[in-house]
Amino acid sequence: MTHPYARELGDFLRARRSRLRPGDVGLEPGGRRKVAGLRREELALLAGLSTDYYQRMEQGREVRPSDDVLDALAGALGLDDEERRHLFTLARAARRPMPAPAGHEPERVPDSTRRLLQVMGTPAVVLGKHLDLLAWNPMAEALLGDPADYPPDRLNMLLLMFEPSMTDDGRCADWEQQALDYIGMMRTAVATDPTHPRATAIVGELSIRSAEFRRLWSRHDVRERVSGTKTFRIPEVGDIVLDWDTYPLPGNPGPVMLAFTAEPGTPDADRLQLLATLHASRTSR
Repeated sequence: MTHPYARELGDFLRARRSRLRPGDVGLEPGGRRKVAGLRREELALLAGLSTDYYQRMEQGREVRPSDDVLDALAGALGLDDEERRHLFTLARAARRPMPAPAGHEPERVPDSTRRLLQVMGTPAVVLGKHLDLLAWNPMAEALLGDPADYPPDRLNMLLLMFEPSMTDDGRCADWEQQALDYIGMMRTAVATDPTHPRATAIVGELSIRSAEFRRLWSRHDVRERVSGTKTFRIPEVGDIVLDWDTYPLPGNPGPVMLAFTAEPGTPDADRLQLLATLHASRTSR
């Protein structure tokens, strides 16, 4: 049986190799090429490895690379700091014996965190390590919609991103970047437990029903903690441009709090406050 971490390591290496072109690393393109990106033998040469050894790594076969080998591969592939950490996480896990099936306790949000959400004056949610929506505040409900409209097992940011209403032609311009951010966070979570049933269920479902998800997932991008800017199109108040950031909560890896904020005194802040007022008036009726 293939070690799950070795398989994930091989997939990551193959994805990173395929994004490099010969000219990126000072090689001549040569004649007609059958593969996207560098050939295995070219990457092995750049990293100072034998082609057979590198090929076995990509195939997830019984290989336990040293840290020196990983350093050489990271340099040859041009990995950034986040990708390099991901490479080492997978490889070091692959050196250990096959993991025994682990118990998976339900993720819980401390009461103190729930109280904090309620007093925050900005939209905020708590996401589990596989992007399940665990808690939210009224401001988030005003901005994102009522989570009660979805069955509990569908309350997952990655599943929601690939709902037909989000992926049709009328989607917002930054949809793909946000999808990549969530996919990158899921990739990072998978690196800590490739066989977790929740991750397997989410990735499996989306892989079956969405060609777009398959394309983005195959990139093997990783994100640890992310931030960005998103435009919300709200018919009642107009477009609202908000910054969003994630903050880690206890656990390894534990849930994260995702908060949306606007610069005080800006039209976006005014629209957000108007939206909150409208939502509060609706829910009080």
